[in-house]
Amino acid sequence: MSTFVLIHGGGDVGWSWHLVEAELRARGHEVLAPDLPGDDESHTLTDYADAVVDAVDGRQDLVVVGQSFGAFTASLVADRLSADVLVLLAGMIPAPGESPDDWWANTGYQAAVAEQSARDGGLTGNKDPYVSFYHDVPRQLAKEALSRERAHPSSTASAAPWPLDAWPDVPTKFILCSEDRFFPPDFFRRLVPDRLGIVPDEIPGSHCVALSHPTELANLLESYATGAKLER
Repeated sequence: MSTFVLIHGGGDVGWSWHLVEAELRARGHEVLAPDLPGDDESHTLTDYADAVVDAVDGRQDLVVVGQSFGAFTASLVADRLSADVLVLLAGMIPAPGESPDDWWANTGYQAAVAEQSARDGGLTGNKDPYVSFYHDVPRQLAKEALSRERAHPSSTASAAPWPLDAWPDVPTKFILCSEDRFFPPDFFRRLVPDRLGIVPDEIPGSHCVALSHPTELANLLESYATGAKLER
């Protein structure tokens, strides 16, 4: 069995993973989904990674998963703990020395959103979170998610360069959400091969796929864990 370390995205909490966590626990795995520090402008990416490492507390057979902004933290954690596999779920893939603030312009994000928005009549990049983030999540569940939003990450963490000199020497997988209206699928189909040299796997669902398709996501995550063990 594996220990899945599930790292939430910006503005979020570990609760966002609770349906996936239940799926993985039912299959005999251990799951950690910590709340990263919020509401403190002094925290850095290293502070976030420290919080996850503390939660792991020496456990082995790690599958580290970072969703969206959580990719900046997950990559640091996977490097420090020599994870079996690192998974980015619609993750912001950092380059050495790149800050989260600079990532948007460096990757051509705004142009990608504008292009997809022109195709779908303004659904992509919509200011209504129920349209752009939670369009396939049951409304009551989406309301619960929105009620849990908080100030994470800090402006300090967003402005500081990603501290690694190179991508971690850890097997890496990427999952893009084929109905994502925040990060257009074509954007990641271009960016993932360019930055990671791999082809992303695709899953149906919105940016908040952990709430809309937890079983399908758990299936994919478990397959990565199994593959990592077979490759040892």
